[in-house]
Amino acid sequence: MNGGFIIRVLKNVFSKTSFTWIFTIAVLTAIGGEIKISPFADTTFRFGLGSIIFFLCTLLKPTPLISAGIATSAVTIFFRVALDYPYQDIGLLDSLLSHLPAATFYLLFSICLYYLKIQQYREKPLILGIFVALSEVISNLAEQSIRFLLHSDTLLFIQDLFILFVVALLRSFFVVGIYSSILITEQKKRVQEMLNLGSELYVETLYLKKSMNNIEAITANGFDLYRQLKEQGHRAECMQALYIAQEIHEVKKDSQRIYAGISKIIGEKNFGLFHLSEILHYVVVGNKKYSALLRKDVQFNLTQDCDFQTDEHIALLALLNNLTANAVEAITTQGSIDIHVQQTANDTVFSVSDTGKGISEDQLSVIFEPGYTTKYNTEGVAATGIGLSHVAALVTKLDGTISVESSLEKTMFKIKIPTQTIQTGET
Repeated sequence: MNGGFIIRVLKNVFSKTSFTWIFTIAVLTAIGGEIKISPFADTTFRFGLGSIIFFLCTLLKPTPLISAGIATSAVTIFFRVALDYPYQDIGLLDSLLSHLPAATFYLLFSICLYYLKIQQYREKPLILGIFVALSEVISNLAEQSIRFLLHSDTLLFIQDLFILFVVALLRSFFVVGIYSSILITEQKKRVQEMLNLGSELYVETLYLKKSMNNIEAITANGFDLYRQLKEQGHRAECMQALYIAQEIHEVKKDSQRIYAGISKIIGEKNFGLFHLSEILHYVVVGNKKYSALLRKDVQFNLTQDCDFQTDEHIALLALLNNLTANAVEAITTQGSIDIHVQQTANDTVFSVSDTGKGISEDQLSVIFEPGYTTKYNTEGVAATGIGLSHVAALVTKLDGTISVESSLEKTMFKIKIPTQTIQTGET
């Protein structure tokens, strides 16, 4: 071993994080080594749990192996000498010499693991198990040889060597099995997290797609307004309409770039047909986040008596999300929102109700008018008031009707849409 290697070992040992982990491995290994069996006669050689613990710990966390081997050897000798102390007929030197072979085992075992570079085989259990078994056999043979030299223990016979190798295989693959199960659990957890992230991005992409459709329509209407005003000779107004349309077009291009980027991350998905249950799930998940953003404690209750595929997911998502978001905003600090879907003979009925502040009777007749709002920002500026008028327009486009009932305790919006308008394929 050259000077540079020794310096790296010392740096690993005296690194605060590494030292704590190495010391933990050493103590656990020393204790585990006392859970043992002695399979061979006329020798103090034994099988313990120490090597199992040492190997498992080095797999669970990146570990400076040589440093861990040195520390484990020292702690093992100290621990076993301490256990011998109550027996006054055993001298300190005899006790040290008695346990020196075990210390040699852990040092040589760590050196073997280091030079076999076991970390690169962490996801190759067969190779890992064989390499570790060989390392253990070599270390056990070295331990037994030292016992023979120091204590005149009996050398192992061929059948003993066979037992040694079989036990080494069993112990190494036992640890590899434990580690693999932990690794699989962690991988499943990471996969689930990635699936959840992909699902959330997918929902956001769906909303973005809806917004892009709206922006496209607004841009077209803006240019139509520009042409009409220009034909009528309203130069100032037509230039203002053109400027607005151009700015909206810039927003559209930005949205397209964002959409393209997210789609590339999650993979292109088919925006063809959706089940009602999927749309309702997205509405609930999105508004749970919205209520959390507003620091409101809102309980969402979803009941659904029917489910079918639809290609009107953009419109349904827009109107249901609008109504649910309004319900969240209507709740002061705590409340509940009920979303219910059922089918009658010819219609699919959606209802969204909340326990927030109600709508006064004189306002019920005007809430679907463009510009109606009860929302103001912190500077006292009113919102645009186009949310409910947009919902009403969407419902009308789907040949449906919308109604509202409100009291001091509850407000409920009910939408009836002909099922044949929104259903695609079988139920």
